Amino acid sequence: MRRRHIIVIFVILLAFCFGMLLGHLNRKSMTEDRKFEQYTDELFKAQIMTNTINLHYTLADPSQYGIRRYPITLGHMDAVSLAGDTELLQEQSDRLNQFDYDSLSKENQMTYDILKLSLETDRLLGSNYLMQEPLSPTLGIQAQLPILLAEYAFRNKDDIEDYLELLTLTESYFQEIIEYEKVKSRSGLFMSSKTAGRIVEQCRSFIQNADANYLLSTFEDRIRECSFLSEKQTEKYIRENEEAVRQHLIPAYENLIQALEQLKNTGKNPYGLCHYAGGQSYYEYLVKSSTGVYDDISTIEQRLQQQLVSDFTRMRRLLKVHTEISDELEPNLFREKNLESPESILTDLQEKMAYDFPALKEIDYSVKYVHSDLEAYLSPAFYLTPPFDALSPNSIYLNSQSDFSDITRYTTLAHEGFPGHLYQTQYFAQSSPDSIRYLLTTGGYVEGWATYVESYAYQYAPLPRDIGEILWLNRSINLCLYSLTDLGIHYRGWTPDDTAHFLKIFGITDPDAVAEIYQCILEDPANYLQYYVGCLSFLDLRKALQERLGADFELLEFHRKLLEIGPAPFPILKKYLFDFYDKIPS
Repeated sequence: MRRRHIIVIFVILLAFCFGMLLGHLNRKSMTEDRKFEQYTDELFKAQIMTNTINLHYTLADPSQYGIRRYPITLGHMDAVSLAGDTELLQEQSDRLNQFDYDSLSKENQMTYDILKLSLETDRLLGSNYLMQEPLSPTLGIQAQLPILLAEYAFRNKDDIEDYLELLTLTESYFQEIIEYEKVKSRSGLFMSSKTAGRIVEQCRSFIQNADANYLLSTFEDRIRECSFLSEKQTEKYIRENEEAVRQHLIPAYENLIQALEQLKNTGKNPYGLCHYAGGQSYYEYLVKSSTGVYDDISTIEQRLQQQLVSDFTRMRRLLKVHTEISDELEPNLFREKNLESPESILTDLQEKMAYDFPALKEIDYSVKYVHSDLEAYLSPAFYLTPPFDALSPNSIYLNSQSDFSDITRYTTLAHEGFPGHLYQTQYFAQSSPDSIRYLLTTGGYVEGWATYVESYAYQYAPLPRDIGEILWLNRSINLCLYSLTDLGIHYRGWTPDDTAHFLKIFGITDPDAVAEIYQCILEDPANYLQYYVGCLSFLDLRKALQERLGADFELLEFHRKLLEIGPAPFPILKKYLFDFYDKIPS
């Protein structure tokens, strides 16, 4: 009896000690997770406060994240700051390496992996930091800033005060850019004279009629909708905005125009990045950072060529059957299906996608039209991402100046709405990711996803299946050609004549069209790759899993996991995707 009693006591003590050990291990793990989450929270706050516009578009209520006082700033664009980023990146890497990776939760390990690869990628920039270009006719700071200001939401009086102060800062901010461009000029890295001329033209267009500038009309429209303001306060803010636009914003653009005209002919390279010393390595960095794809350029090029051959072969076969494709696209086809309005198309898309994409809890969204004063400057359509702490409003904007065909309208709304940007943004948010994940976005994932799902939209559209496939193949081929041209210009050194010869092979012969393609790609390197190389990366992941799982592959489950992982560079996306299927490749 005593022996049994001793054994029982021993077992109890053993269980107690084992429980203590487990508790100790759990506390250690939780402590490491808490420390890591505290670090990412600090990093998020530090980064988000470096630019007030980014802060405003990311958080509706910064105080809920401990951000109660913050500097009003447009950020900085100067050579000294860029040169100092190398030391900062090293400090961040050292800090990250202090965490015990194995003690982190799976979610935190994913965030760690993304942060680590992001830092490693940024360090690839090295001494080529002066090749970064803040200006371009379409995607440059001077082109995007007015649009961001025109869409700046006024949720409270602080937002209005911040906005007006930002307007007064444009002169000093643009002066920083001017000084940076002067450094680029002295270093032999200034843009081509044609690009400079196009930026000057864009700036002049924006300020040509100061009394009717759209930042006056859009501000007044928004301010009059603020129910928290009295009529007296509304009129006061309207006057202050007029003063800030005329005395600060317009002069900022005038100074930029004058500086670019003085620097215009100092550019030594009218061709792609590879014609600069170090240009190829900078382009390699740019491709990795913008697409999230880490294959070498030759591998990406071969993948594009492979897709081009495949698409052309498939299209040729289909066109042999459908010799008169235009007869199959009757102009009233969509009207017969009651798909005339954008809202009806988005409803139709949500119904059709239910078989291929996981359900999303019901959300409110609206379709709006671009302000008439902005139509000449904005793209045909866009989804304005809401602050992640509110996830509303969800607005898809259409540009009335765009001449949409029925099928283009349908696939564009799929790209921007369902199952594109709006859907992807909302689905990822449902997982309540770490705040820093919203700043670690990968263009190749975000734009690649929206382009990838367009292929489904061509299937969902009320068209004969073969016709929908032909139209998607045509879209795919065009994006592929532009992507190959991007690589040709910036990595292989193509001249305008080289580009014309390449495009001629595929029937693009109009000299003006060829010249515009060359110039647009010259001005925004790697931009098309975000969309198309990102799209192909999703297709490759799908194919790899289909081959591994065979009949067990489920498309809906594949899409669910991609959405849950969320925006990430493709090596990390692949790691966690295959880990989910327990099929990690050797």
